[in-house]
Amino acid sequence: MSLNSAPSAERIHIGFFGRRNAGKSSLVNAVAGQELAVVSQVKGTTTDPVQKAMELLPMGPVVVIDTPGIDDQGDLGTLRVRKARQILNKTDVAVLVADGTTGITAVEQELLELFKEKQIPYVVAFNKEDLRNAKHPAWEDSMLENSIKVSAKTGFQVEVLKEMIARLAVANEPKHRIVGDLLKPSDIVVLVTPIDKAAPKGRLILPQQQTIRDILESDAVSVVVKENQLKDTLKHLGKQPAMVITDSQVFAKVSADTPRQIPLTSFSILFARYKGDLEMVVQGAAAIEKLQDGDQLLISEGCTHHRQCDDIGSVKIPRWLKEHTKKQLQIQFSSGTEFPEDLSGYKLIVHCGGCMLNQREVKYRFKCAKDQGVPITNYGIAIAYMQGILRRSVELFPQALACLPEQHG
Repeated sequence: MSLNSAPSAERIHIGFFGRRNAGKSSLVNAVAGQELAVVSQVKGTTTDPVQKAMELLPMGPVVVIDTPGIDDQGDLGTLRVRKARQILNKTDVAVLVADGTTGITAVEQELLELFKEKQIPYVVAFNKEDLRNAKHPAWEDSMLENSIKVSAKTGFQVEVLKEMIARLAVANEPKHRIVGDLLKPSDIVVLVTPIDKAAPKGRLILPQQQTIRDILESDAVSVVVKENQLKDTLKHLGKQPAMVITDSQVFAKVSADTPRQIPLTSFSILFARYKGDLEMVVQGAAAIEKLQDGDQLLISEGCTHHRQCDDIGSVKIPRWLKEHTKKQLQIQFSSGTEFPEDLSGYKLIVHCGGCMLNQREVKYRFKCAKDQGVPITNYGIAIAYMQGILRRSVELFPQALACLPEQHG
C-alpha cells in the first residue's frame, strides 16, 4: 500500500440496508456510478455483504457496503441477516432503502430503531419514485425526517442523496488525530520499527505508515530506525526529540535505550486513543494481576494476516501472560470481523491496535466489553504493563495516567 492510498479503516463506511427487492443494490450502483452490486428481479440476489473501497464525490475516500435483505428467510436467510447486522457495527452512515411504492413497514421500523440504538447517522431513501402513482397513497404518508424520494432507475435525486450522506459523514469525523495534536512544527519524532517476519515485504505495517503521515501533516520530522539503532540515533540527533514511538514488541529495549526525560509511547497506545478509549484499556490492564488458574481470556485481532511462527497475538502475548501471572490460562482467539457477542465467560480481552478496523467498530467492541463488565486492554498496553513501563508509556496522556493505580508500573 502506498502512502497516498487511504486504507479502508480510515474511509467513511456507508452501509445500505433494507428489505429484499427495495432496490438497495440498484441504488448502490446509482450512488457509486458503477456496477458494484449484482441486480436482478429475484428476491435475495445479494446473499452476502458486498463492499467496495472507492472515491465518491463530494465525500472522497469511502467504503460502500451493500447488504442482504434484512427480511430474508430460512436458516440461510438468518445467517445473511446476521451478517447484515454485523455490518452495522462498522457503519459510519446508514442509508435505509425503502420501497417507495409500499412505504415503511415493521422491517424498516426495526432498522430505524437499530440505527438509533447504535447512534448511527442515517438517511431514509424512498426508492422507485419512477413507479409512484395513485395506487400507492402510503408513499406520501411515509416520508420521515431526513428522508428523500429517489429513483435508482432514472437517477432522480441521487446526487442530492449523496450530498445528504456527505453532510452526515462530516459530522461524524473522529475527534482525535493519531499524534499530530501533540506536536509542533519542526518537532522531531523517532519511530522504532522492527523489521521481522510479520512485517509486509517491501513496506511498513499500516500503523507505522499512518503515524508517519500524521507527523508530516503536522510539519514535524519523523526519524525511522530499527530497535538496535535507537541509542546511537538519539546521541547524534543534535536536538531532543518530542517523543519516541515504538512497536510494542521491543518496548523493554526501547525503554532502556530512551533517556527518561524523552517521552515514550507506542503505536498501540496511540491507536487506542485515536480509535477507542485509552482510559478503558489502561484500566483493563490491571485485570492481568487478578487472573487465576483456569480463567478464560480472549485475544482478538481485527485483521486476518497469515500467522508467523512467533506471532505477536497468538504466540508472544499468550506466553508473556502465562509467564507474568504464573497461572494456567485458557486463551481463545478471534480475528477479522468475527467478535463474540457473548463475552461473559472471559476474565479479560486483549485486543490488537485496531489498525484494520474503523473507529466505529473498535468503539462497538469496547462498548460490548464495558456493557458486559469484562475488562479490555490492547497489545501495547498489556505489554507495557507486564514489563513495568506502562506509567511511563502513558505520561503523555494525563487522563489515562490518572486511571492507573500508583502501585502499577
